[in-house]
Amino acid sequence: MGFKKVKFNPENDLGFGTQAVVKNQRLINQDGSVNVKRKGLSFFDTSNNYHTLITMRWTKFWLLVLSGYIIINLLFTVVYLLLGAEHLAGSEGRTPVEHFFDAFFFSAQTISTVGYGHMSPSGIATNAVAAFESMMGLLTFALATGLLYGRFSRPTAKIIYSKHLIVAPYGENGLGLMFRLANQRRSSLIDLQVELNLSYVEEVDGKPVRRFVQLELERKRVSLLSLNWTVVHPLDEHSPLKGVTYEDMIKAQVNFTVLLKAFDDTFAQTVHSRTSYQSDEIVWGAKFSPVFERDGEGQIVLDLSKISAHERVEINQLLLV
Repeated sequence: MGFKKVKFNPENDLGFGTQAVVKNQRLINQDGSVNVKRKGLSFFDTSNNYHTLITMRWTKFWLLVLSGYIIINLLFTVVYLLLGAEHLAGSEGRTPVEHFFDAFFFSAQTISTVGYGHMSPSGIATNAVAAFESMMGLLTFALATGLLYGRFSRPTAKIIYSKHLIVAPYGENGLGLMFRLANQRRSSLIDLQVELNLSYVEEVDGKPVRRFVQLELERKRVSLLSLNWTVVHPLDEHSPLKGVTYEDMIKAQVNFTVLLKAFDDTFAQTVHSRTSYQSDEIVWGAKFSPVFERDGEGQIVLDLSKISAHERVEINQLLLV
């Protein structure tokens, strides 16, 4: 049957325009990042350095900090050796390898301004290099501390989403398109608002054009996310998905994007979260399994490992058409 015709509303465009994507690529990745490559900037452009350092993975961040620390010390080690190991008073090295390690550890003490007193610079040139290194160390550690604080203090939402959208029984003899979410942190999320947007490709004058439709939800907002939230789009006569088959979705390169906004009382700021689903991530005929239970004292226990748990159920295929 195909998609139900809805009036085109430019405000539904998420900012990607009407250009159709190829190979059914996601507009928004599952981790919330935008699936757009950028080019045209100079190799020496620094406008994205701070964003990159703040948002990169922790493992990569620590490897970068450790690598920078070692490289800087190696550079100053070479300088001290070029000036002569004899200008490091207290150095006990006798071989080139021992001189190298003496210079390296003297550099590490100088850059951190520790200075154990065992070795000290002698001569104007060596003292000048040590003074410059100590200044560089203060600036470098101040920069690293600022980045570390920025990474910890950056307001982010840690929302866990179900791996699949499901088509499940809903209401009285109806069906609904559903996904489930929960807060991974112990913080309180207040005044949550969610949007579920459908994008698909249709032929307009022989050209593929991407359309965006904001799907109506059973509930668009909740006051407090204390447990999990199952977001439901009723597949009723008003839904643009009424009568759409799996084959129709594949042909139209269907993509569902989720936009979530909430107020985090820990950061005292508004936080955002995004994810997306594709047509092959829809389970037709299922229902979510319970995600919480009660312990021996009657307290509710939320099991986040079950956020995607679902079981198969029979649905009336006639309700899809």
